[in-house]
Amino acid sequence: MELRVSDLKCLRGGIPVLEGVSFAVPAGQALILRGPNGIGKTTLLRTLAGLQPAEAGEIAYPAEEGAYASHEDGIKAALSVRENLSFWASVYGRAMDEAVLAAFDLVDLAERPAATLSSGQKRRLGLARLGVIGRKVLFLDEPTISLDRFSVKLFADFLRDQHLAKGGIAVIATHIDLGLEAPELDLQPFRAAPEATGGSHEAFL
Repeated sequence: MELRVSDLKCLRGGIPVLEGVSFAVPAGQALILRGPNGIGKTTLLRTLAGLQPAEAGEIAYPAEEGAYASHEDGIKAALSVRENLSFWASVYGRAMDEAVLAAFDLVDLAERPAATLSSGQKRRLGLARLGVIGRKVLFLDEPTISLDRFSVKLFADFLRDQHLAKGGIAVIATHIDLGLEAPELDLQPFRAAPEATGGSHEAFL
């Protein structure tokens, strides 16, 4: 399995923000997106995940294996931690993996209503969804917002030891160092010109 992107052009609000984006990410590897706020990291991730159409170019990976996660937690406040994870697992036709609770330090919180969690605990629960849905290609937009250093390490350990080690792929927009051995893609060279005339920039990894 591989994620391959060729000569991609992305729009935000109908206006081109990125063009000529090309790269490849093989199974078992992550790619870190870099660039200043507004460069188009979220737009690129949403386009890769199929949540908005590309203006041009090609995106190739098994569509049924993709999943997008923003910095929103996406949890149901009235449900417990365990019930939230069971819900998301069922949405994807899977049984809830109890090991995910330990991976995100949620064992002692398993029966707590999500509404009573701190912002950092809610963020860990939101990220724990990634461990129960069974998708191989993850598109992650600033996933570590609200996390302390310990929780960032938990998330990085999950990505490295449980997702990538099993042949998964992750494309991550982040401003922090996750401690992963992963190549970085600076989006600055792909910023769309006000009046683009074509051409492409390649950054095959």
